[in-house]
Amino acid sequence: MRIRAAAPAELPLLQDIERAAGEPFRSLGMAVVADDEPLPLDVLDAYRRAGRAWVAVDAADLPVGYLLTDTVDGAAHIEQVSVHPAAARRGIGRSLIEHLATGAARQGLTALTLTTFSQVPWNAPYYTRLGFRALTDTDPALTAGLRAIQRAEAAHGLATWPRVCMRRELSAAPA
Repeated sequence: MRIRAAAPAELPLLQDIERAAGEPFRSLGMAVVADDEPLPLDVLDAYRRAGRAWVAVDAADLPVGYLLTDTVDGAAHIEQVSVHPAAARRGIGRSLIEHLATGAARQGLTALTLTTFSQVPWNAPYYTRLGFRALTDTDPALTAGLRAIQRAEAAHGLATWPRVCMRRELSAAPA
């Protein structure tokens, strides 16, 4: 599997991946999450133009997963990571996250962060296996930027189900 920057023509495919990746939430009684529309094309394009959108591609060079990132309070924040269910359980999400971790360490960022559902098996438990830890409300690593993301997600209706901020420390990149 290869990871590369997203191309402009692929942005609608990223929306399709997001829709497909949302479908399993329906079986958990989270139809609102499954029905949530992916980011609009102009927003995806802004991530792409800023060099903050990567795709994992199959043998035909078509995206099967993608990752979007922001920098929040000195950490690489995973805004979105999605893998098409037809390509799931092959390490694609892990590879995208490791790609980000390598690049973030090279940039001098000290951690990866994300927000996710705490009780969805392919969310918080998965990220824990990848070395992330849940942040408590009193944890100093729960920065003002992460708190702002939590508030925005709650305003979007995501706080209907338990959510958590998570962090994974990064080692300094070799010189």
